[in-house]
Amino acid sequence: MTDGISDESADVVSVLTERIEARFDMGMDQLKAAVAAAATANPDATDIVKWHGLLVEAQSVLERAEDDLLAALETQPSEVDDLTMGLAHRVNAAVTTRDGRAMVVRWLLDPDAPGKKDLAAERLARLRPRSGPAVQTSAPNRPAGTLAPASAWRPARSAR
Repeated sequence: MTDGISDESADVVSVLTERIEARFDMGMDQLKAAVAAAATANPDATDIVKWHGLLVEAQSVLERAEDDLLAALETQPSEVDDLTMGLAHRVNAAVTTRDGRAMVVRWLLDPDAPGKKDLAAERLARLRPRSGPAVQTSAPNRPAGTLAPASAWRPARSAR
């Protein structure tokens, strides 16, 4: 991908942070404060701030996993034990998580990204302002000790 982030880049977070700051013409702290003050004012900014936070968190987890793996490798003899191999797998999982979140941030920053200008994207945009779930997600409130009508528990009979 020719997005300015090389595979060797050790600091994906700072590169994406710079892009976010350039797009919104303000620092991340200012952007976070603006989103906190009016989360619905700019849904794009709200999404980017959310995913940037998840990216920063994933980078932190990755750094801790790498530190743990390095510490274990320094004490290992020539063969790697199962515990150290588990740490290596933890690093791989953390890299995957961080890279996935970085991809989401890059996608959010790209106005011409696939999926942003098609019919599905337009439909999704129309649904976005919804403040609550589209369907009821909890049982209706009933006074304590009352049951639902029996008809609610039986399937409807078909007419013959």
